Amino acid sequence: MPDFREALDSGRVILLDGAMGTEIYRRGIFINRCFDELSRTDENLIRDVHAEYRRAGAQVLETNTFGANRFRLRGYGLESEVGEVNRAGARLAREVAADELFVAGSIGPIGVRLEPYGATSRAEAREAFREQAAALADGGVDLFILETFSDLEEIRQAVAGCRSATDLPLIAQMTIQPNGETTYGDRPEHIAEELEGMGVDALGLNCSVGPAIILGATQRLARVTDLPLSAVPNAGLPQEVHGRKIYLADPEYMATYARKLVLAGARIVGGCCGTTPAHTREMASQIRIVGQRAPRISVRSPGVPAGASAQDREEAGIVDPPPLAERSAWGRRLAAGEMVTSVEILPPRGTDASGMLEACRWLKEAGVHAVNVPDGARAMMRMGVLAASSLIEREVGIETVVHYCCRDRNLLGMMSDLIGAQALGLRNMLLITGDPPKMGPYPDATAVFDIDSVGLTNLVSRLNRGQDLGGNALGSATSFVVGVGVNPGAVDLDEEIDHWYWKVKAGAEFGVTQPVFDAETLATFLERIEGSGTRIPIVAGIWPLVSLRNAEFLNSEVPGIQVPERYLERMRAAQERGNEHARAEGCAIAREMLAEVRDLVEGVQVSAPFGRVRYALDVFAALDGYPSLEELDERLGDSPDRGGAA
Repeated sequence: MPDFREALDSGRVILLDGAMGTEIYRRGIFINRCFDELSRTDENLIRDVHAEYRRAGAQVLETNTFGANRFRLRGYGLESEVGEVNRAGARLAREVAADELFVAGSIGPIGVRLEPYGATSRAEAREAFREQAAALADGGVDLFILETFSDLEEIRQAVAGCRSATDLPLIAQMTIQPNGETTYGDRPEHIAEELEGMGVDALGLNCSVGPAIILGATQRLARVTDLPLSAVPNAGLPQEVHGRKIYLADPEYMATYARKLVLAGARIVGGCCGTTPAHTREMASQIRIVGQRAPRISVRSPGVPAGASAQDREEAGIVDPPPLAERSAWGRRLAAGEMVTSVEILPPRGTDASGMLEACRWLKEAGVHAVNVPDGARAMMRMGVLAASSLIEREVGIETVVHYCCRDRNLLGMMSDLIGAQALGLRNMLLITGDPPKMGPYPDATAVFDIDSVGLTNLVSRLNRGQDLGGNALGSATSFVVGVGVNPGAVDLDEEIDHWYWKVKAGAEFGVTQPVFDAETLATFLERIEGSGTRIPIVAGIWPLVSLRNAEFLNSEVPGIQVPERYLERMRAAQERGNEHARAEGCAIAREMLAEVRDLVEGVQVSAPFGRVRYALDVFAALDGYPSLEELDERLGDSPDRGGAA
């Protein structure tokens, strides 16, 4: 069994189990019983609960010991049996977890007020926590979870008590009210500062409220701390139904928020009151979808603390990247505020790159500034993006914007690739998470996803400052122009803008949108990011539709793309007149979109559907300074599309 701290360091998202009390109550045990004592008096019941959470996909089983401290057990006449109750709880969880899952010792508040608000001294509280932690450690737990604390002074004593008993890893969680603050009025930012100062291994929030409020507070935590974050909400707020308290958030709803919590930066997720193995099972499924990786690497400057002196930065090997205008022609145009243009060209499926290179020659002749080279889009196998981009720049002499995704490479591989890209002279990077393998023809291929696009942007920003991910000096920094993707038409625009915030904070210098089919949607997005202070140059994606089938496919099967009904109707009418009419109508729509967005953005990327660069060039002909297809035909002869080379 690996050490829990190693699991935290790996970056992998860790799934906790769900509520213990909910399951005990559901099995007919009334709340006037001591639930913690059931680890001794009804072993099979507790063992079965743990086993159900294991089968549901939990990676950490929490002991049935939330209230097993001397103060709470006193109410049942069990204050002298703290050690036995906690060791029994740890033993049962360990039996089910074996050496394959982590066991977390659950420690809750002592249930009485501390001085100066109550008669219990800090020393008494600290000793109670030490006593419980020592018994749990003796029972075989791998870590402690301090949960549902509302008083920072009490959790401070809990941390001190645990640390005096053992050095096991420790997750510290506070609970908040619907207003996003503790009952004592502490905001998430203050909670993070205080818990980080206590030296815990991870911090976060649990209980009290449902996942929506926990999500907002987690986003606030993520902006002020680099520690791993935990997020363990209730299944909503309990409602009274026929005299019983019922939690109404169903498993699917909780699972949706589990995914959102991971994307917000949570590294440890799970369920608190009201959640069941069914909730855990759905949450496990959603975590698999997002790759089991939290998006952040760091929100702080690499290698040295904020505000470090110039000498400290120099000793750490940190440099300032060259000005944007000096890194590439693409960067120079962005820095000067010029309109940049590019066309997306897919690398070949085999080893023959001649068609790709011929298409790029036409783009260069037309005056297009750069070629966007996708990296295994839709999980399709094609020539490696770095090799293809290097060939284009070397053989054709036109710059590339290299799509680089997280799906296929671990962190070491990505750092090696990026250093190699610098040596090859590639400078413009578009950093993306990547489509999961199940989208493509190789569904059994393994996805890596050590990080997502936010983490990758952090990584490239570090390389641009002369350090690798471990804070080691490279000797010479990279000089990439850092781009990221964005979807102005996202169904959950708030979530998309929050993700955008992290990309810009991580060092993004330009963004490329999904294909835009509605200028108003793009304008709304631009207004939102302008208001949030994250406006950087935006390159709008333009897709010339080639058929009704193509339009319907994009609208229905490509995530993040919405083709308005008015354009679908135009494509239907054109398709009835034949394929050429449909292609012409699709290009007309693309030219209209280009005209509508050109004054809103700093650049456009026109796709070449099915590798047919002629369609992209037909769209660019609407811009001043770009030749018509007829002019290009006169200069270069037959186009690569007609010759079948592309």
